[in-house]
Amino acid sequence: MMKRLTAFVAVAAIAFMNMVPTNACTNVLVTKNASVDGSTLVSYAADSHNLYGELYFWPAASYEPGTMLKVNEWDTGKYLGEIDQVASTYTVIGNMNEHQLTIAETTFGGRSELRDPEGLIDYGSLIYITLQRAKTAREAIKVMTDLVEKYGYYSSGESFSIADADEVWVMEMIGKGENNKGAVWVAIQIPDGYVSAHANQARITQFPLNDKENCLYSEDVISFAREKGYFDGKNKNFSFADAYAPLDFGAVRFCDARVWSAFNIMNPAEMGDYVDYAQGNTTERMPLFIKPNRKISHRDVMNIMRDHYEGTPLDMTKDVGAGPYAKPYRFRPLTWKVDDETYFNERAIATQQTAFSFVAQMRNWLPAHIGGILWFGVDDAASSVYMPMYAGMTSAPHCLAVGNGDMINYSDSSAFWAFTTVSNRAYGRYSYMIEDIKKVQTELEDNLTSFTTAIDQSAKALYDQNPDLARQFLTDFSMNQAELVTERWKRLGEFLLVKYNDGNLHEEVDGEFLLNEHGISKPPKFPGYSEDYYRSVVKDAGEKLKMKELPTK
Repeated sequence: MMKRLTAFVAVAAIAFMNMVPTNACTNVLVTKNASVDGSTLVSYAADSHNLYGELYFWPAASYEPGTMLKVNEWDTGKYLGEIDQVASTYTVIGNMNEHQLTIAETTFGGRSELRDPEGLIDYGSLIYITLQRAKTAREAIKVMTDLVEKYGYYSSGESFSIADADEVWVMEMIGKGENNKGAVWVAIQIPDGYVSAHANQARITQFPLNDKENCLYSEDVISFAREKGYFDGKNKNFSFADAYAPLDFGAVRFCDARVWSAFNIMNPAEMGDYVDYAQGNTTERMPLFIKPNRKISHRDVMNIMRDHYEGTPLDMTKDVGAGPYAKPYRFRPLTWKVDDETYFNERAIATQQTAFSFVAQMRNWLPAHIGGILWFGVDDAASSVYMPMYAGMTSAPHCLAVGNGDMINYSDSSAFWAFTTVSNRAYGRYSYMIEDIKKVQTELEDNLTSFTTAIDQSAKALYDQNPDLARQFLTDFSMNQAELVTERWKRLGEFLLVKYNDGNLHEEVDGEFLLNEHGISKPPKFPGYSEDYYRSVVKDAGEKLKMKELPTK
């Protein structure tokens, strides 16, 4: 029988909701035999109210012995210290390197006393340093765990997605606290043919202790939990998540509910058993991975990243908070009070505070420079376009480049500001504008998917003759497409402003506004609100707004 949340846990949930991290992220992972074409796929959304949407780029480089690398915390820029630089590094485009290695993350926090304020490596630096030093997922796990062992781990608990063109892994890590350098961790390879996901809550529970091919872990992951009083059972029953990041209501409702929704899209029959869990009514966890009911494409994963729980009991478009235009967004804070009772807003996969998101596609049948595509988008994933950035690129597009604008400095040439202009415009009249946005979004992504099929073939033929020339060809393609998409999105923003100006609705066909018989714009329509919304207005306003006869003298 499923265990019900106790009164104690429910009380603890209220405390959690007031400190749940706002920089919440979502990862979806797809193995080779679970994908349509044999790709491995990993998605990520960098959800932060203060993070800017830009594409990081580090060129490959060589260093003299004794060179030191300065480490600054990714989230804040705080200087943490210096570590030894390696002799040579690999090119990194965003969260993918030139060998198709991809690393993404979500923060689960876990036990606060285990954070090490003296650590030199935060989770973001750990990702980007490792991408410059490792070729494969297994090598990345070794590099990451060696780095925190040597220099200390500065951040709180973290789930990492680590994938190459053949293997997909989830690794969970947490520090050991002040004056105790290193971290405890577990890494599990997702079985081929399966999919996984994580979203700011530790997901690895029990794990095999004698399967070194598919499960790696720190030697003290269990003994340290015993020492701290987090676990006292038999080793075979040890659960990493239960020991280092115990469940509470917020962890389920704000975090694991997103995993449930992603799984529900890929296999709704299996996830029907976990609806109660997603709603925070039980503590019976979902599995770490499931078998999808169909093969999953990169476009499927893109659409998962745009999810707002539509069509489920958690659908954000259905309650009064959605307003008259079914807006699936609730602006922060995440929790709020009325008459001393605490309430919360849903936290879906797609959210307004996304800086950038991506779907990484790794293909082992092509040279790595061609096989890896980082489908990269900025701002809210639901109203963004995923643009193909090839692993072999030698520079980043200007519209996505670091330093082209920031969160408080607008840049007319920045993709982020073009996309956030459209999304913020849409939030005011969502049910109408999202249809216009989806039309252009689909058109662009259809074209880009078709283009990459041809580009793959041309780049491969060129690569066989001249790899450097092939890399320049891939760079030119990715840069040009990013700039074209950004310009198209600017035009979309202008179109939306005209079409919905002053709350009106100007008629158009295929983007061309209709004219009257005299050649000027036809009068706009006034679509008003939905019947449900009008009923809520009547319920609230009572007789105040009712039309009636004037009294007679």
